Amino acid sequence: MNSGDMAWILASSALVLLMTPGLAFFYGGLVRNKNVITTLYQVFAVVLIVSVQWVLFGYSLAFGPDIGHVIGSLKWVLFNGVGGAPDPNYAPTIPNELYGIFQMMFAIITPALIVGGLAERVKFSSFLLFITLWATVIYDPLAHWVWGIGGWLHNMGILDFAGGTVVHISSGISGLVCAMYLGRRAEHGSPTIKAHNVPLVLLGTSLLWFGWFGFNAGSAVAANELSVNAFLVTNTATAASALAWMAVERWRTGHATLVGACAGAVAGLVAITPACGFVNIGGSLIIGAVGGVICFFSSTVIKGIFGYDDALDAFGGHGIGGTWGAIATGLFATVSVNSSGANGLFYGNPHQVVVQLIGVAATWIFSGVGTFILLKLVDVIMGLRVTPEEERIGLDIVLHNENAYPENLTWDVASSVLSSLKQPGVAISDQQALHE
Repeated sequence: MNSGDMAWILASSALVLLMTPGLAFFYGGLVRNKNVITTLYQVFAVVLIVSVQWVLFGYSLAFGPDIGHVIGSLKWVLFNGVGGAPDPNYAPTIPNELYGIFQMMFAIITPALIVGGLAERVKFSSFLLFITLWATVIYDPLAHWVWGIGGWLHNMGILDFAGGTVVHISSGISGLVCAMYLGRRAEHGSPTIKAHNVPLVLLGTSLLWFGWFGFNAGSAVAANELSVNAFLVTNTATAASALAWMAVERWRTGHATLVGACAGAVAGLVAITPACGFVNIGGSLIIGAVGGVICFFSSTVIKGIFGYDDALDAFGGHGIGGTWGAIATGLFATVSVNSSGANGLFYGNPHQVVVQLIGVAATWIFSGVGTFILLKLVDVIMGLRVTPEEERIGLDIVLHNENAYPENLTWDVASSVLSSLKQPGVAISDQQALHE
């Protein structure tokens, strides 16, 4: 084992974990002030749920001994048999237990991304059940397909260095299905639906960018030249994407906004994720710039045409950005960067594009259909969506009896809270409501 590698992957694990609170701030700043606590809480709750689910059986399902090329066995339940020895298949220079910790952080942030597609309209208890099921039924098998030894996409030769399919396409497509299943928010189209705290958005973006170096460079699973390349191309693509978004936004609207620059940066982070261990600087510039343009139009024009209410652009940013990144990996990958990878189309290997397209299609279908089934199941069991009146009041007060900005609570909202007391399911005393 290598102590330097262990130190780097321990640090990378902490960096990736930090991304999830960063996501909470990013999403929290984008929603209205009456829903910021609910949004933060949903993301934070995913950390709690998956941290337990992963050590119980999630890691075993995702990376345990292969069963039929689709799922891992339960041999590693409770990390049984994982231990401190390296696993030559996954991480030959660090303990398998450390590799499991690193992968846990990916398993945490992926379902948290789905919050963007269902924000401001879902019951908290239903959300908890849905996320538990989604992590088990969607994420774990998909991780095994792509990264697990014996997984069918892994055997086919798909290139996904840090999660374009496993993390971003899966969560983005699932976010779209959630948005379409739940329907538009009660006040959809109102000018009041806008980012309530832009500084919070920038804080979240900065934490995501910072943590993403652990996400991408850490996926080399060693402190080596490959991790250096992944670090450099990640930063390059992110900046290129943000600049491209800013330029297109200025051209389309006459203004370049800070929220837009932040969204563009995240789009670049997403797009470079599957490619960062396989492409050079030139490839990363193109991947980032094109990703910024594509994600801008997906999050604005396309969403407007089809009318779905993907509140925080889980699909426009992660679904589309991840799809572009996965395909672009098949275009720009070169063995001069990673001898364990493969050349892409522009380096004489058109077959790699075919493999990438198969992986993208499989992830779209599996994530989309699976998410719909899980939503339907949870809806039948306990219901998913809050009432229009609860949406109008705000989920922070209705679901959690908290308010992020109590000094901004107007008398009209307080009156709405009091009147809602007559409705079942809202248990707040008059004194509590007025105090909030």
